[in-house]
Amino acid sequence: MDKLNLSVAMIVYNEEERLAKTLESIKDIAGEIIIIDSDSVDNTRQIAESFGAKVYNEEWRGFVEQKNSLTGKCTKEYILFLDADEVVSAELKQEIINAVKSGTFDGYYIRRKTHYLGKLLNYSWQKDERLRLVKAAAKPLWVGEIVHEELKIKGSISHLKGFLIHYSYRDIDDHFRRTIRYARLSAESYYKKGKKFKLSKMLFSPCIAFIKIYIVKGGFLDGIQGLIAGVSAYVYGFLKYAFLWDMYRVNKEKDNK
Repeated sequence: MDKLNLSVAMIVYNEEERLAKTLESIKDIAGEIIIIDSDSVDNTRQIAESFGAKVYNEEWRGFVEQKNSLTGKCTKEYILFLDADEVVSAELKQEIINAVKSGTFDGYYIRRKTHYLGKLLNYSWQKDERLRLVKAAAKPLWVGEIVHEELKIKGSISHLKGFLIHYSYRDIDDHFRRTIRYARLSAESYYKKGKKFKLSKMLFSPCIAFIKIYIVKGGFLDGIQGLIAGVSAYVYGFLKYAFLWDMYRVNKEKDNK
């Protein structure tokens, strides 16, 4: 298969367990693979280089700055931004080929389905769609806060039908550790923006989050995995406001000293 006028761009850190599967899914179509590592201490760099990737090591500056640094290193017409835990499905690969060869649109949204605890989820965490395939000429720019970054471009946008397989969580322990971490980061973002703690938010937002994933989006159809996904949304929502409350508490104690 001929390589496309396509740069596959990724940021990584200690991804030796998952990176090879991701790169295997795009190695035959990527005109180049651009990776920014942040001082991985495992075999991440060696694995990336075995696939012909150009690997740059840069100190971690946050998701937005790190991903924007990728853009300037890409030399092809299109850029496909991937995470190290995402695998391009066969259907999506063919759609990427068609999109790049046609050059019709400046950007494309791509769906993701999460593979969680041995099962591909069709309802939980849906609709998960991200702008990931873009023309370099469309001035792609990552924007956002500490946790939730988003890609913006100037130009026309369409949607691809295929999906990325998202191997987000290694196990339940990894899932809930990261849930706690992201809740804390979200609280920090709220605190820096001056968002005040409200008990009503702490009480009702977690319940709404659970109902949205498990009932409204049909997570119950994903079995036990769907139930755990719903509970994780509740935990995230509760802890986000618990951390925010604690930040204001600690700051108030400092002011009173």
